[in-house]
Amino acid sequence: MQKVLHSTELEYAFLFTLRKVNSINTEGFKPFFNNLPVDPYIKGKYRYRRLSRFTVSGNKIIKLPHGCFSQSKTYNPLMGDIKREFAELEDALVELDIFQHLVLAFSDSCKLHPEAEIGVHQIRITCSSNSFGNPAPEGIHQDGTDFIGIFSVDRNNIQGAATHLYTAKKEKPVFNKILYPGELLLLNDREFFHFTTPIKPMDEGEGTRDVFVLTSPSLLSD
Repeated sequence: MQKVLHSTELEYAFLFTLRKVNSINTEGFKPFFNNLPVDPYIKGKYRYRRLSRFTVSGNKIIKLPHGCFSQSKTYNPLMGDIKREFAELEDALVELDIFQHLVLAFSDSCKLHPEAEIGVHQIRITCSSNSFGNPAPEGIHQDGTDFIGIFSVDRNNIQGAATHLYTAKKEKPVFNKILYPGELLLLNDREFFHFTTPIKPMDEGEGTRDVFVLTSPSLLSD
């Protein structure tokens, strides 16, 4: 567990923290990662993705209308200033108690305003002996949001995918860890840059890394 630190820039009380969410059984998420559309915005067809946005009302989450994802080139030199459109998360996934618990845990941990939008990216990265998978093709970066949560669902036949946090791009990482299923890394995007190293298979055949990435604000617009 990383020490929870105080941020003077924001009202919220942490810079980054790692926790194991024992109340979420990741097995319930796994079938939904087998039906992800390929991300058409990157070369190589190794990233698969869905995206939806939500708000929290009490102990319930509310799914918002479909929107397009956009970031400035300041934050994403590869795909900045492009409106990217992804398929919505499947209704059966959103209705799962474990999914609702994940979004609520993110909102509670970040002490989000009740009307704050939360974007939930469902992402699979694949690799093979002939092709490595790159979770962060844009390199060391910020997303241009306030808070980010990275929740690990599954690692299958892979090595790599160590997540790094930096206070500046040219500094050594202040956090360096492989996220294992059930672990949730929360970070203040205004304070840190982040990066995840490429993956390659441990043995013959394909390897996969499945995660949910949650952001607030959602960076989605109509």
